[in-house]
Amino acid sequence: MAGWRQVVELAMTNEEVARLAAVSRSRTEPASRVERAQMLLAYRENPSFFAAARRVGGHHQTVQRCVERALAYGPLVALDDRPRPGKEPTITPQAKAWLVSLACDKAKDHGYPHELWTTRLLARHAREHGPAAGHRCLARLVQGTVCKILNREEIKPHKVRYYLECRDAEFEQKMAEVLCGDRLLRRKAGNPGHRHDVAGFAARAWRPPDLRA
Repeated sequence: MAGWRQVVELAMTNEEVARLAAVSRSRTEPASRVERAQMLLAYRENPSFFAAARRVGGHHQTVQRCVERALAYGPLVALDDRPRPGKEPTITPQAKAWLVSLACDKAKDHGYPHELWTTRLLARHAREHGPAAGHRCLARLVQGTVCKILNREEIKPHKVRYYLECRDAEFEQKMAEVLCGDRLLRRKAGNPGHRHDVAGFAARAWRPPDLRA
């Protein structure tokens, strides 16, 4: 009881006092911030936990906690709720690294008939083989979590870049020459041809040699 009656000096700058006064009169601020601002202002005028509590219609212990928080972190910080500790991540960094490394492999290298991974297949493989690799936290891994982990690393195992690459540095020049010759032959034969024939030829020519049928 004696500790509650002990006078604790709460020093505040003019700017802090003005800010607390504005919050204490606000109609848009959360009620908890308004009440704490009123507590601090009341305690500043009369440094007594009991007197401040009677003025704002609260409990002296609530005033004491607010004042102690203002002394430790500042009056304006004391208006906000204390941060609650977040939930610890259930997937360890080692398990995430194992999953990312797995996504960089080919699915067929792990016994699947598919060339590329899907996030659903990755999740299933991780559930079945992750615990044996020392990552028990992957036993209940879901597809959505796989997507989040891979997105953070900007990894897209379902896309292979070399399908879009031009293997021949002179491809565009060669294609132009072939198409020009094709048009000349068709004009001589009296057959202007169709655009889809030319497009189909270009598409076949664009494909890398190892992907041609």
